[in-house]
Amino acid sequence: MKSKKVIGSILLSLSASIWGGMFVVVKIIVGTIPPIQLVWLRYLIALVVLVGFSVATHTKWSFNRHDIGLIILIGIIGNTISIVTQETGTWLSNAQTGAVITSATPTFMIIFAWWLLKERLTKVSVISVAMATLGVIVIVGIHLTGSHILLGVISLIIAALTWALMSVLIKLVSGHYQPLQITIMSTTVAILCLTPFVMHNFQIIRQINFFDPKVVLCLLYLGCISTALAFVMWNTGLRLVNAATSGLFFLLQPIVGTLLGWLVLGEPLTWSFVIGTCMIIGSVWVSVRFEN
Repeated sequence: MKSKKVIGSILLSLSASIWGGMFVVVKIIVGTIPPIQLVWLRYLIALVVLVGFSVATHTKWSFNRHDIGLIILIGIIGNTISIVTQETGTWLSNAQTGAVITSATPTFMIIFAWWLLKERLTKVSVISVAMATLGVIVIVGIHLTGSHILLGVISLIIAALTWALMSVLIKLVSGHYQPLQITIMSTTVAILCLTPFVMHNFQIIRQINFFDPKVVLCLLYLGCISTALAFVMWNTGLRLVNAATSGLFFLLQPIVGTLLGWLVLGEPLTWSFVIGTCMIIGSVWVSVRFEN
């Protein structure tokens, strides 16, 4: 049991770290490719990678028609609405604002887990989430800057809510399906949802310079690593760790984002980063150590 919790914690940490780099990549590319088209392209790339991996590894598929509605909900709520609103919110505000607002995700996960999974609201989970959220705020502060900031904030709140709901819904079906299968099916649903919007303005796709190294590298990161790899790891980790604890790992994103800003952009590291990082890591340790 403990070994599964450790493995789940590692997988959730890795996926959250990958998504920390995603904020930077999205901010770079979203000025060239609008959010809906960007999400559609990253899912197309991810689907090719996931299906190819499934075929290469001879993954066994199972299907229960009673779960079709739940799979569609996961694809619409998490893979479509959450990701589109996250990238839209980051585009209209900034990466720091996105990190702060999406730090509400663990709180929403606890509420949804209590409602849908009947998980207990414990002192440990409440204290852990409070510590982690304060840690994020200490790291990045609250810098409400950017064009159309109100729309950006609203989009990011929707992103946090829908991602939390999607993560809890996955736990309702994860016992019946392999994480790879769940990821492929939900990604397919997202592509079907987004395709009509993309086709309506297909000239945007035609205008993209796919020979630009910046465009290619960003799409490969978003499609292969941030979507195909990270989604499978996240979905696997959700099977091994309870919802209240798993949501805390989501907050490793601002740590990675700030470190990348220091390494890549030369942005300074401050004592607030050190203190906030200790609070987030401490909150995860408290939850993993003391939560039943």
